[in-house]
Amino acid sequence: MSTISTSAVLHRSLKCEFPRITGGEGNYVILEDGRRILDASGGAAVACIGHGNTRVHDAILTQLKQISYCSTIFYTTEVCERLCQELVDSTNGVMKRAYIVNSGSEAMEAAMKLARQYYLEKVPAEPSRMRFISREHSYHGITLGSLSMGGHVTRRAKFEPMLLECVSRVSRCFPFRDKPAHESDSDYVARLADELDKEFLRVGPETVCAFVAEPIVGAALGCVPFVDGYLTAMKAVCEKHGALFILDEVMCGMGRSGTYHAWQQDDNAAPDIQTLGKCLGGGYQPIAGVLASKRVIEAFENGTGSFIHGHTYQGHPVTCAAALEVQKIIREENLVQNVARMGELLSTKLKALLGNHPHVGNIRGKGLFWGIEFVKDKTTNEPFQSSMGVAFGIAELGLTKPYCIAVYPSSGTADGINGDHVIVSPPYNISPAGVETIATTLQKLVTEYFATRDLDHNVTQR
Repeated sequence: MSTISTSAVLHRSLKCEFPRITGGEGNYVILEDGRRILDASGGAAVACIGHGNTRVHDAILTQLKQISYCSTIFYTTEVCERLCQELVDSTNGVMKRAYIVNSGSEAMEAAMKLARQYYLEKVPAEPSRMRFISREHSYHGITLGSLSMGGHVTRRAKFEPMLLECVSRVSRCFPFRDKPAHESDSDYVARLADELDKEFLRVGPETVCAFVAEPIVGAALGCVPFVDGYLTAMKAVCEKHGALFILDEVMCGMGRSGTYHAWQQDDNAAPDIQTLGKCLGGGYQPIAGVLASKRVIEAFENGTGSFIHGHTYQGHPVTCAAALEVQKIIREENLVQNVARMGELLSTKLKALLGNHPHVGNIRGKGLFWGIEFVKDKTTNEPFQSSMGVAFGIAELGLTKPYCIAVYPSSGTADGINGDHVIVSPPYNISPAGVETIATTLQKLVTEYFATRDLDHNVTQR
């Protein structure tokens, strides 16, 4: 993995050769050397209905034959209208309109600008509102605006001088790392809400557009779910100070957590603006979106009636066709209900098979969105140093025989730099047998990795 690649592609790493995928079939991807990799993470929690679904293929082809591009400054398409209505309906009337873009980062950029413009459209206008409050060690995208919103230490590091200064951060909601054993969940939530309230007062509540958070933190922390009552409490602080409540469900939403939207699992936690993405199109086309509440949209309708934002390929009819078909399959086959059922089974299996491993510190998640955090010392939960590359080492070993399983690795779990986790997020149509295969394979993989590694010197023992 240390040689310079000869590829013409500017890959994420120029010092390795990436295996080439030649096909996909159900819950497996097929490599050029014939390996069939069980896609236990759906890439980055994307492939929610698996690979090679002919219904989605047919929907794409049908749309291509009708019209392949729509200039949204002039026109709309039936397929975009239907997809947006499907998304609005999924919120039971909480949201009023949807905005379709191409990536989660674009969705966050749009959400930020929508929030700012809301305060210029509403009566009376509040032009002083231009700040945002997010959370430490969060991830909201990789463009400069969305990277500014996030608190992912490693991904921000090289670009700090270029990032926006209108974002401040409060503590993450991460009981495993940050809640003392003696503190109750309700006290923990109250403490975090009080911290947010004080941050509003510190920066000036009249300057804040919104508080932004992932209900279930994905890549940055490894499927850390909100504590019961947390979303409701944070929303109440926003309402107290007249700010918007923005939830980023790009990774955890669209059924991944066991309900269509993760916020539907906390009372009175509906956001004013919501981003969504990965499981919207299931990887069949690049697509993401923003949902806006009645409160936000009505300010625009009563104001200028125009959102000052736009992309060449927003509302692209082929991407909309793919996403609409994915969402129809999820609804018609009751896959969100299967996510909830199989999520309980996956949780039970992972905890039974890996919970006692000396280097597995925590297993957490909701639905089919589970993180396994690895620690150097289980008694103190001391993380591995980032230089050891534990999570990526496990993921790379997983692609080899006899495991042939893909999980999603990340680092910085503990403090933004150190700490490792992998994400397990299989397709929504996984069966009990599939869950059993994933759990038992992961047990063997994790056991093998740590048994053959000198953890003091970061070398493999053979």
